Amino acid sequence: MAFASKRLAKELHKIHGSLPPGIELVQAEGFDEWLLDIKVLDANPLYMNQTYRLKFKFSSSYPIEPPEVTFLNLPDRPIPMHPHIYSNGIICLDLLGQQGWSPVQNVESICMSLQSMLTGNTKNERPEGDEGFVKHNRKRPRDIDFYYHDNTV
Repeated sequence: MAFASKRLAKELHKIHGSLPPGIELVQAEGFDEWLLDIKVLDANPLYMNQTYRLKFKFSSSYPIEPPEVTFLNLPDRPIPMHPHIYSNGIICLDLLGQQGWSPVQNVESICMSLQSMLTGNTKNERPEGDEGFVKHNRKRPRDIDFYYHDNTV
């Protein structure tokens, strides 16, 4: 975990310096799990005045391997409605999978990508098959082979 810890320490130092608007570090004790809040800054009515909580879980292979990133469902932090976000908080985004991940990405760029994904969304719906997926999936998000077929949302 030495390399991952070194990289995460650098990222944390930069994050404490400044984060883009709408992204806030909530908790980062150690290098296993971090919590961040994100907001959509444009006037998208689907996400107006909402704040969402992200959980980042890092493996010892970070940044070679992507972190596991999910939305948490809390009383004041719902899971956003989106065609690529399951009701259990799992996110279908190629950037978070082995194929789309690059070690040049970081916590900040992931948050910005998710903000952008929400900003551009116009569909107030969950992914097709959400109920069955949530009920039957036992895999960790990084182990799911998503089929990325719709880049329009």
